[in-house]
Amino acid sequence: MPARRRPTSSIRAKPPVRSSYDESLARRVRHLLARKPGIAEKRMFGGLAFLVDGNMCVGIWKESLIARLGPEQAAVALRQPDVREFDVTGRPMRGWVMIDAPQLADDVELDDWIGQCLRFVRTLPAK
Repeated sequence: MPARRRPTSSIRAKPPVRSSYDESLARRVRHLLARKPGIAEKRMFGGLAFLVDGNMCVGIWKESLIARLGPEQAAVALRQPDVREFDVTGRPMRGWVMIDAPQLADDVELDDWIGQCLRFVRTLPAK
């Protein structure tokens, strides 16, 4: 008597979901924000956002850090290398910048950027 074959399913396993943002940078940001009050993490705009009391503070899009600095600090930041306007839709957002990997080489630099963002966002009313 031949062995019975199991029926094969036409349903295939889904491939693992790949993040559209740098997971390593996300872990570093999570670590630096871990003990800060009012922090929430949310997937947004094909990336990852960290909110403070409902206001977006920093985010990650591809390999870049999105930083909400306010108009004055953003203008200062744009003079630095590897910092550009936050523009993923063709319309730059005033007061926001994208910081590329060379500016985020170590946690001291990353913590400084996050600190600048926290100082600005804490001036906004909670949502």
